[in-house]
Amino acid sequence: MTKIAFIGLGIMGGPMAANLVAAGHDVIGFNRSRGKVDALVERGGRAAGSIREAVGDADVVVTMLPDSPDVEAVVLGDDGVLASARPGTVLVDASTIRPDVSVRIAEAARAKDVGALDAPVSGGEAAAIEGTLSIMVGGESADMEAARPLLDVVGATIVHVGPAGSGQIVKAANQLIVAGTIQLVAEAIVFLEAQGVDTEAAVKVLAGGLAGNRILDRKSAGMLARQFAPGFRVDLHHKDLGIVTSAAREVGVAIPMGALAAQLMGALRAEGHGDLDHSALLLLVEQLSGRARG
Repeated sequence: MTKIAFIGLGIMGGPMAANLVAAGHDVIGFNRSRGKVDALVERGGRAAGSIREAVGDADVVVTMLPDSPDVEAVVLGDDGVLASARPGTVLVDASTIRPDVSVRIAEAARAKDVGALDAPVSGGEAAAIEGTLSIMVGGESADMEAARPLLDVVGATIVHVGPAGSGQIVKAANQLIVAGTIQLVAEAIVFLEAQGVDTEAAVKVLAGGLAGNRILDRKSAGMLARQFAPGFRVDLHHKDLGIVTSAAREVGVAIPMGALAAQLMGALRAEGHGDLDHSALLLLVEQLSGRARG
């Protein structure tokens, strides 16, 4: 049994922490909204009233937070993770943030004799619940091996991709592909419906051919039903695409399709749909096609 402090118990963090509890670990959770902590306690976890209380006796600290400033505040703040963790603790940041922030956090952690991994995840809420996330890990190999038993609980594909910041680079590429794929699936669905085709049958056969992809598998039913309860919010994917475009610009890589996807995600957010699932890009395709539903 490992003592784990889990900070950030939202759509992704809550199920991940619950899976660690179910695997027999001692998990103490902290979240800004108390209801999320209470939900973890109901699953067998423990509650902390502060970051310091959560982290002080932990072997591993996992953070799952919305954006770079949130991680910086929680990890580097006066009463944050590094101010509270014991030497030898391993910090696993599962958030999706800027690569340069992950590098800076790793350097600050090293100065405190704390291991640090940037370990963003992919798969959405369903994979978080199932414990089948894809996890791309940046950091030192020794820290990766120390954290692997826990990562194996929450993920099915866990790969060490390089030094600090590398996990975030790979996650940025992931978000680029996901956004572009959702947009194309949305366009295909609206196209099929406009043509009067049996859309559910069409999606079934498309999923079995070369066009098959995880978006069709996991998102198409909700898209067809116009049900966009958030598994991954538009606001967060908008943030992630900002990371992609900025990182690509820094190394001089052209991402014309990615830039368009970022613009479309931003437009959907500007329409007031930031709290919807990112598959709600379908709504924007309908609007652009003059087929928006009342």
